[in-house]
Parts: sequence; structure tokens; C-alpha cells
Amino acid sequence: MSGSPRFLEIDDLDPARLERVIDRALLYQAGGADIPQLLAGKGAALLFEKPSTRTRSSSEMGVVTLGGHPIYIRPDEVGLDTRETVEDVARTLAGYCALIAARTFAHSTLERMAAAVEIPVINLLSDAGHPCQAVADLITLREHFGALEGRRLAYIGDGNNVAASLAFACAYTGIEFVIASPDGYELGDDVTERVQNVGGSCEAFADPYEAVRDADALYTDVWTSMGQEDEAQMRRAAFAGFCIDEELLAAAPDHAVVLHCLPAHRGEEISEAVLEGRRSLIWRQAANRMDAFRAITIELLAKE
Repeated sequence: MSGSPRFLEIDDLDPARLERVIDRALLYQAGGADIPQLLAGKGAALLFEKPSTRTRSSSEMGVVTLGGHPIYIRPDEVGLDTRETVEDVARTLAGYCALIAARTFAHSTLERMAAAVEIPVINLLSDAGHPCQAVADLITLREHFGALEGRRLAYIGDGNNVAASLAFACAYTGIEFVIASPDGYELGDDVTERVQNVGGSCEAFADPYEAVRDADALYTDVWTSMGQEDEAQMRRAAFAGFCIDEELLAAAPDHAVVLHCLPAHRGEEISEAVLEGRRSLIWRQAANRMDAFRAITIELLAKE
């Protein structure tokens, strides 16, 4: 089997296809064209090893608006590599469904699924990346600024899966990506090297105030992700001073906007005033998750 059309990370597309995804998302969002019913009469398997408000809601509604039937699957219903192998689960689902979208702990789970089937496989989040979120981020910035190339985005916080996908997304669209993280929580060298290989950059700062200088957008994520709860106290201490609050935002240009992939811990990585302030695009960004998923699905299914 040759493996599926996949969207496991941003660089599974090329820059032209990524731009087409963004254009499509904005077109259908604005009602500029009828949404193609590519999933009419078909199922879409949505397999979640960990829960999510935005990811489940956006992917289910994305499937519905494409005419399909979303099938939400909890981890206890399949038992990946306990009751059945990842490959056997994927092959079974491919017998009923037109695509598989999965939110997993290990990125290797997605890679094994994609290698086992010939229907599209979409990464809804893994330990290595969150590419659907990054596409929603690009849509949000395009909506606000009108063009992406030449903008500067400052990511403040953990060099995690969200930061990795965002760095690839910036590289593909001409956005300058910079990141400020405390010692020991930087973006991995492997990610930095891959981003540089596709023409991007990942300038790193130890001081968040240096990072936000000249930034068009400030971005953050929770300091403690799902599965890291036992590290919460240690992480709060390590990330002290890396909160996007009114003081840090004041160090950025007056036109700079704020993004957060949610859920937010107010008073930790972002202040209440900034999250709910006039420069926050966070709720628009959350709404764009459905448009992102739908446009990605169309890109993988459409016969151009």
C-alpha cells in the first residue's frame, strides 16, 4: 500500500498548496462560493486519545458542512495497540470512512495510520505538531493584516508542538518567526533545522521583551500541556516573566495583535486584560479552526 494523502505537519503541503488552503478557507467563510459536498453520504472517523473542546467541535462541524457524517471515537472504544494494532484500527476505519482525523499522544501513531491506509489522514494534534491550529492562525492573521509576507510573529513560551507547527507555517508564508523561551524549554534543534531547510528562521531569545520588539503578532500557549500535570509547579517557576501581560504588550508596536490557541490559564501565560482586550484576536482565531479543518479536508479530497 502506498500510504494516504496526509496532513501530519505543515510541510506535508508545499507553500502553494498552503496558500490555496488559506484562500479556500476565507472564500467559504465569506460565502464567496458554495461549499463542495465532498463528504456527502460518507463518514469521517475522528479518533481522540485526548479530549478537546475546539478540536472536536471544529472537526465535527467541518465534516458536517462538507455533507459528511462525523464519527467521534474515544480511546477506550478502540484500544490502540492493546485491543488492536494502530494499523488494524486504521484499516478497519478506512472500510467505512472517507478520511481519518486523529488527536494522539505520539506522532508515530499518525505516521503508522497514514502508512496503513489510502484515505486521507489528518493530524488533529500530536506530541510533535498541531498543524490544523497553525492553519487557523494563518487565516486569522490574513483576515486582520490582509497579507502575511514580511510580518513578524513572536511566540512567547514553551517550544512545544504548537510552536513547531507555527514555525513551519511562518516559513511557508514569509512571516518572520521568533521565539522567547526559558532555558530548557526552547524549540528543538531538529525543528529549527527543518524550518531553516524550507527557507524559514527561528531566532531565539531568552528575554521576551527583546522578542516582541517590532512584532506584528504575539502568540502564547499554556505552560503545562495535557499529560504534563506533574510538572505544573516546576513549569510555573521556570516561565515566570514570560506572561503576555499589559507590560509586555506595551513593549510591542501599537498595532501588534495577540493570539492564543486555548485553553488559557489567565494570570499564567496571559493576563485577563490582554486576553479580553481590544488587541486580542483569540476568539476569532478559535472560530477559524473549523474553516481551517474544512479547507484542509477539501485540499486532500478534491480532484484538481
